[in-house]
Amino acid sequence: MDTTIFETTESQVRSYCRSWPTVFTAASGSTLTDEQGKEYIDFFSGAGALNYGHNNPELRAELLNYLNSDALVHSLDMMTPAKREFLTAFKEIILQPRGLDYKVMFPGPTGTNTVETALKLARKVTGRQHILSFTNAFHGMTLGSLSVTGNSMKRQGAGMPLTNSSKIPYDNYLDGETADFLWLERVLEDSGSGVDKPAAIIVETVQGEGGLNAARAEWLRGLRELTQRHDILLIVDDVQAGCGRTGTFFSFEEAGIVPDIVCVSKSISGYGMPMALTLFTPELDVWAPGEHNGTFRGNNPAFVTATAALRRYWADGSFQNGHLAKVIDTVQDALTKIAIEVEGTSVKGRGLLTGLYFQDPQIAGKVAAAGFEKGLLMETSGPQDEVLKLMPALNIDLGVLERGLNILADCIADVTGQDITLVFEPATANA
Repeated sequence: MDTTIFETTESQVRSYCRSWPTVFTAASGSTLTDEQGKEYIDFFSGAGALNYGHNNPELRAELLNYLNSDALVHSLDMMTPAKREFLTAFKEIILQPRGLDYKVMFPGPTGTNTVETALKLARKVTGRQHILSFTNAFHGMTLGSLSVTGNSMKRQGAGMPLTNSSKIPYDNYLDGETADFLWLERVLEDSGSGVDKPAAIIVETVQGEGGLNAARAEWLRGLRELTQRHDILLIVDDVQAGCGRTGTFFSFEEAGIVPDIVCVSKSISGYGMPMALTLFTPELDVWAPGEHNGTFRGNNPAFVTATAALRRYWADGSFQNGHLAKVIDTVQDALTKIAIEVEGTSVKGRGLLTGLYFQDPQIAGKVAAAGFEKGLLMETSGPQDEVLKLMPALNIDLGVLERGLNILADCIADVTGQDITLVFEPATANA
């Protein structure tokens, strides 16, 4: 295995390859293979960009047909049949059944593009500059997104002051009993508080990078009510938690709220190709033509696979209420059993954006490293990397999932020295 070119030529900024020091050559479903022929079960899913697995054959067939047709690949914001098909499917399959009347904007291909767009639009609409975000939030790596991110290491990478944003406590940041919005409500109502009314509040319903903190539905409803009372826009960053990862297509559905602006990316293309959306209510569509644009916002192959994914997995409730629900139940049951047996451990997150918190912050990283050695890909989350983070594909084969969970239990037992009885019988583990 020759890694010389990566070590001598690629920037020191590289990250995941340090945790998984091998050269991957192939991937199918929820399995990756390296140059030595070793297989790895994937509980990472491209950081949430591969919700339907690697090289999904149904989506690939649509993609190859499109590429072989000489249809447009790159089109900026020009009209194409591929874009028409996607917009039609997204409206009919996702928006209308949920009673959502959103305009759809293609801001650029990444998660930070859609966050930057949301912040820019909120400021343009309201004429106000300040944005409120939450402790332990993560919204992206460009300057605007970093300004509403909590992680100090990532913020320091900006090399300049990050202004026009303040942090407020996320759900359960204090003691779980304190009225989280009491202070904010008071200062917004007090003309002498010196606190300017913000243009918007941006929130993740589950903090994917901040430690898998999951906001309660009642907390989210309280946040929505506060923003409505004070004429503040509510932005939900669904880049990582969306596209089915928490069990519903949008992560805020469980709370029954309707944000003003929604940021979507990662798995919206269905196939791991760059694509992002910014959704907002019609009255917020105040852009002048060309006022916000990007060269790569018209990624037609991504439109094709996105449309195929919507039609295959979301056209009715059979996938959400069937296989996806079973995968979520299997993962959550296994994590709950492990947490009961391993002292100092608790379950974090929601749905398939989930994992285990360890009181000893050294353990999660050691378990992830042990997982790599045993053929299981996982990452960590939280300010001290104290949370072991699991993001298996939504459509993962149940046998593969169970084998991965057995490996997970073995790794935790090895690292902690505590016995774990979690076992999925090999007879049910059909790879």
